[in-house]
Amino acid sequence: MGNGNVASFIKWAGGKKQLLDQLKPFIPDKVDSYIEPFVGGGALAFYILQNYSPKKVILADSNEELVNAYLVIKDNVEDLISLLKVHRANHCKDYYYKIRALSTKKLSRVEGAARFIYLNKTCYNGFGNCNWNVSSLKCESFEKILEYAQGGDFVYFDPPYYPLKKGLSFTTYTKETFYDKEHSRLANVLKQLANRGCKIVLSNSDTDFIRGLYSGYNINTVSAKRFINCNGNGRGRISELVITVNT
Repeated sequence: MGNGNVASFIKWAGGKKQLLDQLKPFIPDKVDSYIEPFVGGGALAFYILQNYSPKKVILADSNEELVNAYLVIKDNVEDLISLLKVHRANHCKDYYYKIRALSTKKLSRVEGAARFIYLNKTCYNGFGNCNWNVSSLKCESFEKILEYAQGGDFVYFDPPYYPLKKGLSFTTYTKETFYDKEHSRLANVLKQLANRGCKIVLSNSDTDFIRGLYSGYNINTVSAKRFINCNGNGRGRISELVITVNT
């Protein structure tokens, strides 16, 4: 935490921990209100909380288990830690599959959060000392942002990335797919927020489709390391896009 960064409590496909230093230059000098509709692992959100102390923070995601875990950490962290210690003490192959087979509908919110984190990490590494000055945590579609985002708000979009090659990339974090139509809807939401005067940063893959969707805005490139690839030779540095509006 000496560098002002707080580690995420989960491993998340597309997490921004490794890109944080490259994203920092795109953050506005002053952040009074921060909104992130695809919070995921929350790397940038935690950085904003620690270093900008915004008065209003709204974090959202469509993954119900993820949002529940955030809420439990915020409101019932000691009970959660106790359950995670139980999972850690009993961890083995058979126990893992036993916990995975549990129905979340039969679990309490704390039990569900403990299951989610245990399955994600298969061990407990702690949550650190984070200032949870979050105004609202929501489980909702990104389009709901149009109901409350106002001019001057800083909005960061980190959607499931558009695939570099069709059929070969991860395009969803929930049961819902996120492809051409969804990315086009997101571009429309961004346009409406831009017209309101929101300060916007959006991350996505470096593809012709994404460049075309955001051709009227500032398109920047950053270098990211690809960690998830079934072919070891395919793990290397790739170009990603950072779209900025009104920043």
